[in-house]
Amino acid sequence: MANIEQLELERHRGEIIAGMTALIDKFRAVFDWDVPEIDQKVADKLILAEMRKALDQIEKDLLA
Repeated sequence: MANIEQLELERHRGEIIAGMTALIDKFRAVFDWDVPEIDQKVADKLILAEMRKALDQIEKDLLA
């Protein structure tokens, strides 16, 4: 049986995905401002890699 935290997380998974997608869109806009003829796939890979690094650091800080 799933614990209460897991059940609650499952209820809000869509909100987490929507929030993360909004962050990607925010950072896409930043890249577009600085580089007019950007390769969006390359920019997306860079953004996602930095977001993963940031999440790793945040996890480390929160669980320390």
